[in-house]
Amino acid sequence: MSGGSGSGASHPHEPHVKGFASRLNWLRAGVLGANDGIVSTAGLVVGVAAATTSASAIFTAGIAGLTAGALSMAVGEYVSVSTQRDSERALLAKERRELKEEPEYELAELADIYKAKGLSPETARQVAEELTAYDAFRAHAEAELGLDPRDLTNPWQAAISSAISFTLGALLPLLAIILPPTTARIPVTFAAVLAALAITGSISARLGGGNRARAVLRVVIGGALAMAVTYGIGQLADVAGV
Repeated sequence: MSGGSGSGASHPHEPHVKGFASRLNWLRAGVLGANDGIVSTAGLVVGVAAATTSASAIFTAGIAGLTAGALSMAVGEYVSVSTQRDSERALLAKERRELKEEPEYELAELADIYKAKGLSPETARQVAEELTAYDAFRAHAEAELGLDPRDLTNPWQAAISSAISFTLGALLPLLAIILPPTTARIPVTFAAVLAALAITGSISARLGGGNRARAVLRVVIGGALAMAVTYGIGQLADVAGV
């Protein structure tokens, strides 16, 4: 009985754990989206600023890059998550069909899943029967597929959140290069961008449980390299009179 009650007590908490993991993934995706916005826009405006001192030209290029990047992120996420959602729906439809056509086999399969997790055959069977009686479809979806039928991925949510996170990240280098005096634009932008990247790298490492120093170093070096390359291209374009 203790094994059965223990299993029954743990099961209701699984959606909360999955919900937390889902929110964590969205947060991590938001940080990475902001990081993309910072790096891509910084590279663009630094390159333009190296070729011209015109604030309007720099601002126009920055806004164009921000808009294109945000829309690209949104479309990419929408397509990707829509494909994932279609796959999830197909798997759920297959599971629903199998439950209707082979209920006994599906019950035994569910019991085997809990037995593989360490429950005794008797307790695993009891848990499977009780969960099947309560909500067979949801029990199988969660145990076999790792899906909550009531909480599938939302492509619109993914698209909007990606566009917003990219935009917020892109605003930093855009403001950093427009607001300072002409001679200070590039140094200020480099400093602001590298500081922001250090923060996003640290947050990303903390969310993912990785090495913070390594993550910060990686993202800062990558951002600095991107700006250095575009700055060099801008200088060459300026010298060539393009």
